[in-house]
Amino acid sequence: MREEEDQNHEEEEELHVHHRFETDPGQQPLRIDKFLTIHLKNASRNKIQQAAKAGSLRVNGVEVKQNHKVKANDIVEVVLAYPPREKEIVAENIPIEILYQDEDVVVVNKTAGMVVHPGYGNFSGTLVNALMYRFNDLPQPKDNPTRPGLVHRLDKNTSGIMVVATNEYAMAHLARQFFDRTSKRTYHALVWGEPKEESGTIEGHIGRSLQNRKIMTVFPEGDQGKHAVTHYRILERLGYVTLVECRLETGRTHQIRAHMKHIGHPLFNDPEYGGDKILRGTRFTKYQQFIQNCFTLCPRQALHAKTLGFTHPNTETFMSFDSPLPEDMQKLIDKWRIYTQAIG
Repeated sequence: MREEEDQNHEEEEELHVHHRFETDPGQQPLRIDKFLTIHLKNASRNKIQQAAKAGSLRVNGVEVKQNHKVKANDIVEVVLAYPPREKEIVAENIPIEILYQDEDVVVVNKTAGMVVHPGYGNFSGTLVNALMYRFNDLPQPKDNPTRPGLVHRLDKNTSGIMVVATNEYAMAHLARQFFDRTSKRTYHALVWGEPKEESGTIEGHIGRSLQNRKIMTVFPEGDQGKHAVTHYRILERLGYVTLVECRLETGRTHQIRAHMKHIGHPLFNDPEYGGDKILRGTRFTKYQQFIQNCFTLCPRQALHAKTLGFTHPNTETFMSFDSPLPEDMQKLIDKWRIYTQAIG
């Protein structure tokens, strides 16, 4: 099941704070494993050391090893991949766009800026909170109750189509399709630069960056990361940027964002993957201002989940859905079209 979960996750895997301490102003340097042994009930030093090896100990927001010494006024946290048990999902009347629904599935068009499910720092205002308000008894994975009905995800700032299961059978059926790669998904992305070929395939294991665990990176060889394949084709060349369609063969965390950066074409205005800087073009002040205006117009990575196809769990009919580009991305592309025409 863990492999299947990893296949279906497309946004960053959140880490949830289970314990948090602020050291005293007079705290003398002390190894973090000793510090936590003192402050955590029923926690042996061996367990804390294992947590350190798993990357679960943070000081001032940075992952540390078991021999790290905490000092005065440090913020010490123990983070895990699942939320604290006491956190319950609250149903909230949040507007969402539903493209289709029946007794088995719900297809939604997620807006950019909406987190898909509750996690550390986002226990309200998520898509799941909105779904809980509209639908009773959504199926809940036993190993992660914060994701009722979810069989795949989108990043917070990625817009587009998602399917949600409304019962246990539908959830298992849809999850198997994503795992077996029989579901069909395409994305539209605006990327920096001009790929030479009209189409191509990007392959490379994707795993969490060794330098920054908040982002993913591509490991071309070796055992690190998990196998990932992205197919792309050019939709429109717009001078210093290009509109591409990406088709996922696998569904790794940040797959498109990491893969496109890997081939030298990061997504436009993607801060985590370096796309929020001027990577192509002139040094003229007027052009620099144009880019800043573009960043303001679409203040997120320019990525939209355009189409989704899957076999209905009950009728066995293949269903396809398409959503238009959201206003911010459409205006961004139009602005580049005008600019490209102006420079000839």
